[in-house]
Amino acid sequence: MSAPAAAEAALAAGRFVKLICGAGNQDLAAIEDLCAVYSLAGVHCIDVAADAAVAAAARRGMAWAEERGATRPWLMLSLSDGADPHFRKASFDPQRCPSSCPRPCQRVCPALAIGDSGGVLAERCYGCGRCLPACPLGLINEQQVLLSPEVVPQLLASVQPDAVELHTQAGRQEAFAQRLQQVQASGVPLQRLAVSCGLERGAGAKSHPDAPAPEAPLTARELAAELWQRFALVRQAQLQPLWQLDGRPMSGDVGVGTARSAVKLLEAIRPWAPPGPLQLAGGTNASTAGLLADDAGAAGVAFGGMARSLLQPLLVEAEGHDLPLRDQPHLLAQALSLAKALIAPWQSR
Repeated sequence: MSAPAAAEAALAAGRFVKLICGAGNQDLAAIEDLCAVYSLAGVHCIDVAADAAVAAAARRGMAWAEERGATRPWLMLSLSDGADPHFRKASFDPQRCPSSCPRPCQRVCPALAIGDSGGVLAERCYGCGRCLPACPLGLINEQQVLLSPEVVPQLLASVQPDAVELHTQAGRQEAFAQRLQQVQASGVPLQRLAVSCGLERGAGAKSHPDAPAPEAPLTARELAAELWQRFALVRQAQLQPLWQLDGRPMSGDVGVGTARSAVKLLEAIRPWAPPGPLQLAGGTNASTAGLLADDAGAAGVAFGGMARSLLQPLLVEAEGHDLPLRDQPHLLAQALSLAKALIAPWQSR
């Protein structure tokens, strides 16, 4: 079965699985290995940063898996229509850190983007924000990384992805329409236009104890109304939507509670959602499938933080040997076993 047919069949059967490499993740070596392992495990789509070098690394990993019998997943590029936690980078000046600081920022960083010394490794940071409140002196800043309007059509035309994801938030319909026009201007025939949205208002949750408290979250009906507005625009563009419900953004590696948040969002919005498959994200992990009722209406799931954190120790070990993980049989076997265990409950739905 071809890649487009396999992904569409999985959506129809409620078995669709996507790997999120991270909209800000530019660690090319890790991305290539992640895409190789999860392609071989059987995911249907891989979502990466809108970056030509990142897309090339992802395709190398996919090609490696395809040579070993895997069906090539969709390659999806992530864009945003405004400020969004997924599109930020943390940074700090290490010279301002007290010599006695125990570096709590390092301990909480799931991407291993903060080492024993120095600042943040920008290519590894994917914007989870956990380091921001961890710094006792508030020395860590965040910076949004968004593509300019004129770059988007050129990038998409160059990369030729199978799908695009637009991250959006409440009240940004006009900005969404503008990004969508840029996607259309590329002329790339897309299998799906994924729309990622959650219950947050504004740019996201509090990033520091002294920051103003975020506004109250949207209700399910309010979120549905926002999606209906996007639906009209997507259909006008003659694209097929895929609704990604972002329950607890970038928190799947935290615990089972985040999985419940993702499932509750699906249950709440399903009666009001526009036409198109509903896919879980944000807080998804190994517990998600077991929390879903048989008639929950989920077309699939996206695994981000959990999928990456499972393989992170093996990626670090591979890096220490100066060889890609996929070229080290004992590490590859462990990684593939972990990846298959994560997605198996969805493949058997």
